[in-house]
Amino acid sequence: MTPLREVIARHGIVARKRLGQNFLLDLNLTGRIARAAGRLDQATVIEIGPGPGGLTRALLASGARRVVAIERDRRCLAALAELAAACPGRLDVIAGDALELDPAMFSEKPRKIVANLPYNIATPLLLGWLGRVEEYESLTLMLQREVAERLIALPRSKSYGRLSVLVQWLAEARILFDVPARAFMPPPRVTSSVVAGQTGCSSVPASPRRHAPRSSPSPNSARSRAPWRASYRRGAQPCSGVIRRDRRFRALSSSWTDTSGPAIRCSSSLRHDTIR
Repeated sequence: MTPLREVIARHGIVARKRLGQNFLLDLNLTGRIARAAGRLDQATVIEIGPGPGGLTRALLASGARRVVAIERDRRCLAALAELAAACPGRLDVIAGDALELDPAMFSEKPRKIVANLPYNIATPLLLGWLGRVEEYESLTLMLQREVAERLIALPRSKSYGRLSVLVQWLAEARILFDVPARAFMPPPRVTSSVVAGQTGCSSVPASPRRHAPRSSPSPNSARSRAPWRASYRRGAQPCSGVIRRDRRFRALSSSWTDTSGPAIRCSSSLRHDTIR
């Protein structure tokens, strides 16, 4: 297989700031991320923003049964097409915007999302996946350290907010390790963290690192379809509004305002092209 740096040079691929691109080329780190996702030989792996294919190569080398890579930058499509040709039947490249696509349309269960997410769209992507959390077995994501800390934040802490509540209700999230800025090309101005989120369509067990709701019914139970309001052991900490499981967070398709960031919008329209 052609070395990745040679592929990048041949196709003239340069990271673009407006696309939130920071390419991870370190083989040790991409391999570590792939291993963090667990067994891949019995799942469809969905990768968002593969760029020239650094992490994609690691996923394939780790035995992924099938990888579905969603990429909007057409400069990278030729490089990914070469990789798909070298691994026939194991890599499908979807040309399109991940914010406008439903990954479940292109893959079969069980599904795992493994991705080095562009910082500028990481939160809206995560919210969209939480809205259909039953479709994914796990999420292994490279995020900005600040965002990663919000996912596991304790109630009453500075980083705690609605994103913390949603993630901790629907998944068991933990920070696995940090990745320094110098590991990327070009290096970002922040530290990145790899976060593992186990979903499995099961209730979230209590963790010594955070306080779970007093009542955590299974997402598929009758109780979970009733209005749910968080209450924490250290005093009442009610969520804003009522979360109804059967509506799949209808608010995610409209503006979502987080107290620690600007308003963002998730789109439900679908436009894509498939490269095989």
